[in-house]
Amino acid sequence: MRNVLLLFLSLFVLFFSACSSKKVFEPKVVKDDWKHYGNSDETIIDISSQTALTKTRKIISKDKFIDNIRIKESYRLIGSSDGWVISSNIEGNVSLGFIDDSSLEENFELKKSIAGASVKNDILAVLFADNDMALYSIATKELLLKEQGTPAVVVDSRIVNPYFMNDLVLFLTLDGKVVIVNSTLKKKLRTIIVSSEDNFNNIIYFNVIDNKLIAATGHKILSLSDKEVRVSYDTRNIAYDDNNIFITTKQGEIVSLTPSLQVNAKVKFPFAHFLGLIVHKDKLYALEKEGYLIELSKDLLTYDVYEADVQEGYIFVADKIFYIDDEYISVE
Repeated sequence: MRNVLLLFLSLFVLFFSACSSKKVFEPKVVKDDWKHYGNSDETIIDISSQTALTKTRKIISKDKFIDNIRIKESYRLIGSSDGWVISSNIEGNVSLGFIDDSSLEENFELKKSIAGASVKNDILAVLFADNDMALYSIATKELLLKEQGTPAVVVDSRIVNPYFMNDLVLFLTLDGKVVIVNSTLKKKLRTIIVSSEDNFNNIIYFNVIDNKLIAATGHKILSLSDKEVRVSYDTRNIAYDDNNIFITTKQGEIVSLTPSLQVNAKVKFPFAHFLGLIVHKDKLYALEKEGYLIELSKDLLTYDVYEADVQEGYIFVADKIFYIDDEYISVE
């Protein structure tokens, strides 16, 4: 009994010693308190890749509040696209609310949970929670195409909705792939592997920059044009301007990349845990977990660190604002 007690005490001391020795970002110089912040009338309770849901069931998009549509209590917000707000419940019931006319609503009974969805014209593209993919007609509710995917065991919460490109639909899957289908021909054209990790390998970012497809998981980034280029980063956040891609990593780095994934510059902030990234005008803004906002030049050669009030809770990054729970930090 005495040996068991000694073992328990040893483990207890070891655990709390490890916790107390955990290192956090501690800047050597803090320029000032950040002035552009305040309390919001809304509290964020859920986020998707491009939108956030508040406690009053309102929606925040990247550039505005959507006030005239409310998400049902049992539904979660999936996103907004082509003038529609998309939400669903765990049973696979999907609701589309038209932003310009809240009386216009479309509903689907898909019978299983969905991970992501987008709309373009008459087509609803759905990525299911089991990684299957499908296209539906909004007008007739007809199934137009279905592709089977490989189920993913553990995924990152940052799931990216399907992306429309003319008559192509790009599904950003839960197992690290980009699946390209032709919505007119109703046919799968190509599958591109971004990364092949066992867990947390879903696509967390997708965009078209400088005529290149940019896709990222938490482990790798892909640039696709005439050829495929992959680089390995433990990515936390991604932002871009017309010429550069900016990422933060789990190692506390901020890296500037070309659309071809060549390194322009990088800077490291030891033990920093970045929560969000905004590019605005000629500056880059990185929000850090311990309560700091880092303002950097785009070449990453100069920066200032400011004190910022960072609360626990959901964080949604809009074009110029970090929303944190029921507060916000603006970069202008």
